[in-house]
Amino acid sequence: MKVALLEEHHGNKKAAQQSAAVNFRRVLVLALTAILLTVIPLWLLFVSLPVQPQVYPPAQSIEDKNGGHEGEDVAAVVPGKWVYRPDAPTYYTNETCYAISDQQNCMKFGRPDTEFLKWRWQPDGCELPPFDAAEFMEMARGKSIAFIGDSLGRNHMQSLLCLLSSVDQPEDISLRYSTDYNFKRWYFPNHNLTLATFWAPFLVRSTDARGGQTFNGVLSLHLDEPHPSWFSEIGAFHHVIISAGQWFFRPLVYYQNGQLLGCSACGRDNVTEVSRFRAYRKAFRTTLKAIMGTKNREGGITFLRTFSPSHFENGEWNDGGSCTRTKPFTTDEKKLEGYDLEFYLAQMEEFLEAERRAREEGMKMRLLDTTRAMLLRPDGHPNRQCHWLKSKVAQADCVHWCLPGPIDTWNELLLYMMKSEKGVKFTQRKLQNERS
Repeated sequence: MKVALLEEHHGNKKAAQQSAAVNFRRVLVLALTAILLTVIPLWLLFVSLPVQPQVYPPAQSIEDKNGGHEGEDVAAVVPGKWVYRPDAPTYYTNETCYAISDQQNCMKFGRPDTEFLKWRWQPDGCELPPFDAAEFMEMARGKSIAFIGDSLGRNHMQSLLCLLSSVDQPEDISLRYSTDYNFKRWYFPNHNLTLATFWAPFLVRSTDARGGQTFNGVLSLHLDEPHPSWFSEIGAFHHVIISAGQWFFRPLVYYQNGQLLGCSACGRDNVTEVSRFRAYRKAFRTTLKAIMGTKNREGGITFLRTFSPSHFENGEWNDGGSCTRTKPFTTDEKKLEGYDLEFYLAQMEEFLEAERRAREEGMKMRLLDTTRAMLLRPDGHPNRQCHWLKSKVAQADCVHWCLPGPIDTWNELLLYMMKSEKGVKFTQRKLQNERS
């Protein structure tokens, strides 16, 4: 009886174990099914969305006892708002910086207000330090910085020129290299620092669609050929800042590998319409690839400065549009959308891929993200308080930026990122010391 009871007990136990195993498998299958039914629709939704820009963490400056910045914190300072600071000092004026061109010299040509100079960009979660000209000079001593792109690149360079002139007076050495106003070079003798602009509004080679070199009418872009004006010189520069944008609104014909690819708004029959955003992306891809092919820049950094929005209202630049606002938008009033967003995303997509490749090859590529900050500054343009070169028409300028003005923030961000690079080197040295 005991044996029978024992066998019955073991039999019941075995049956119970088998039943439990079956039930476990059922539960597991049901759980996996539920997970898949949840995940697959979400995955399908995700892949159907357009590529979104990488979300960078807010800037954080962690000072070590030696003055370095600990950690590889080289992310662009993106989210934030403009904060009114009536006591904020102005870095320079049109009287203290003689290098301001008349096209951006708003105060010289009668801008009546100065309130637009009293707003500072406040990133979420941290404080963006003001520009320190002496610190920048020491970090850039013995180096050269090239600005490649359209006239906004020159606008950016002139801002930096004025900011640094409080420490060292620059010499205009442009005529040693070119008589073209679009190609400028300045030299700071006490710090052996050179700033240069290379005017290439499309970054890639461009010609008049009829075969000439003028910029009137329809233009041809060779999307796989970097513009020779900068490509032949770039190896001599330590830091390179590339940018482009507004010129891509023109009627354009595109070529690749010597073959007609299509056009944007060219008005030609039997020519494939190509999105200007696709062409914009290809131009940046060619440019970034070409820069990565220059191996002799001694550890220099390539910065991609993002799209700078214009702020024409009540018309475009050629039909009465203007920008008369006197204070920034709030983040609720103005969103990044439409063609501003399309240009921005095209840059982001190409940057993320190029940065990955650059990292694999031991090169440095950084994003100087100014788009969202400048989107909120309709008050920072010359409007009609400027003088257009080679033009008698008093058109409003709602593309470029007043000097001084909110564009000086670009160089605050640039200095912040250069200081972050210094922090990377400090951290690397510290790790090497700990391992030894």
